[in-house]
Amino acid sequence: MTPAYRKILVLLALLLALFLGLVLLDVRLPGFDWGAFAATLRRLSWAWLAGAAAFALSTYLGRAVRWAVLMRPVCSHPSLRNLLSATVIGFTAVTLLGRPGEFVRPYLVAAKERVSFSSQLGAWLLERIFDLLAVLLIFGYGLARVRQSEVRVGPALAWVLQAGGTFVALASLASLALLVALRNFSGPLRSRILRIISFLPEKRFKKASELLNAVLQGVESTRSHHALGLLLLYTILEWALIAACFFCVIRAFGAAAPFGLVDVLIFLGFVSFGAVVQIPGIGGGIQVVSVLVLTELFRLPLETATSIALVLWLITFIVIVPFGLALALREGVSWARLKTIGRQAAE
Repeated sequence: MTPAYRKILVLLALLLALFLGLVLLDVRLPGFDWGAFAATLRRLSWAWLAGAAAFALSTYLGRAVRWAVLMRPVCSHPSLRNLLSATVIGFTAVTLLGRPGEFVRPYLVAAKERVSFSSQLGAWLLERIFDLLAVLLIFGYGLARVRQSEVRVGPALAWVLQAGGTFVALASLASLALLVALRNFSGPLRSRILRIISFLPEKRFKKASELLNAVLQGVESTRSHHALGLLLLYTILEWALIAACFFCVIRAFGAAAPFGLVDVLIFLGFVSFGAVVQIPGIGGGIQVVSVLVLTELFRLPLETATSIALVLWLITFIVIVPFGLALALREGVSWARLKTIGRQAAE
């Protein structure tokens, strides 16, 4: 085993230990049965887990295909191989570095396809808008189903039911308004924003102006009805793959989590919403939100909920890390370089 791969294994072990430490902090409650927790994991169906991993990995290809459409204004025929490599390394950076890692992917795409980094920030912004709209749609569906069922939830989720509908409506309108403004009124919008930020020092104003121009250039991809239709289609397919991944993870637990497809969509909606919006007193993070939703909404035992959260985190986040690190090593992108890219791009 080479030193590089030995480092990868050590890093993965540290990540797993870190997660288990966080779980211990969150479930340090009287009555938590570690035996039941271990038994739930032992009964997992490996066939369903393999399916979940396959769907999870396919989402990165879907994101690369969608990014190719977003790049059309600056590069009409980008290399799908380059986009897929940048996507896998980028999401690995997000897992290992946190939010600063978000900027690794647009940086790598810009470097590989020889376009400006700021133009790829525009593509990243559009991707986030489309994903946010998908999350709001799924969460709105889950919210409606929960309200119809008259399920009683605990205090940590009660505010979600109370304010969820209003939040979904306002956030959806804001996202759509931003998309429409960027697509149809880029000129007036650019002038208005430049007037607002005119108080900045010359150096910062110039940098902000260049970034704004690049973002608006990236939005050019939505001016074509055909391209806009493709972006909507790929976003639907992307989230269908994510839903399929969640469904397979739940089915891997068998009778311990007797969920149907509707239950999985409700779970996905609440988890996605919680990962985007910090739940008061709880925070974000897929593992914490998953445990909260499964115990308070679906009334699963804490041990089962914790095991589902652990497996879901491994499948949706950690499964890509070995591939991302292997690609980074092959392309000569070191761990230190990833950290530097994330830090410099975030500045």
